[in-house]
Amino acid sequence: MAETVVIVVCIVSTIGFEGLLNSAPGPSRQGMAGAVLIASLIFVALRGNLAACRTRDANGRRWILWAYIALSAVYALLQAGVLLVVKFGDPESIPGGLNLLGLSIFGLWCTILWAKPVAGSNIDELTDVFEFDGPLPASTRTGRATAPATSSRAAAPAASAARVPPAPQPFGRPRPAGFGKRGV
Repeated sequence: MAETVVIVVCIVSTIGFEGLLNSAPGPSRQGMAGAVLIASLIFVALRGNLAACRTRDANGRRWILWAYIALSAVYALLQAGVLLVVKFGDPESIPGGLNLLGLSIFGLWCTILWAKPVAGSNIDELTDVFEFDGPLPASTRTGRATAPATSSRAAAPAASAARVPPAPQPFGRPRPAGFGKRGV
């Protein structure tokens, strides 16, 4: 949504919508196409950073990340090129291949977004921003039910003994689990 607003602002601030509709394709639109290209590449960098963080958190495949970033940059270049050469009112001048590239980028983004966190992630850290209304798991339910009946000093060792340690990280130093405090 933000990218669309920035592209509209680029068009309005350079030649305006009336100028875009009434201008002939070519040199008269170069300033607008350049502004749209720069704005789109900035958003590619921002989305690439977000995808890199998510890929790192999920131990995702690097080729998916780099394919996403490269195809997004190509899409930004082609999008600016389409604004440079399209003839409004002539449906033959609008390329249909850009939609296929957009669907490919969307598929890569979904693959990055839905990747599961690495083993050993702390599920409490991943879900602490959500309030679940469903029933608690049996181990949590019994731990909380016995806590008021016992003293607070006796409950602390029992709770820590019942807690299962997270699985070890496969290689290197442990990374923070999840996608930050806010979740996905």
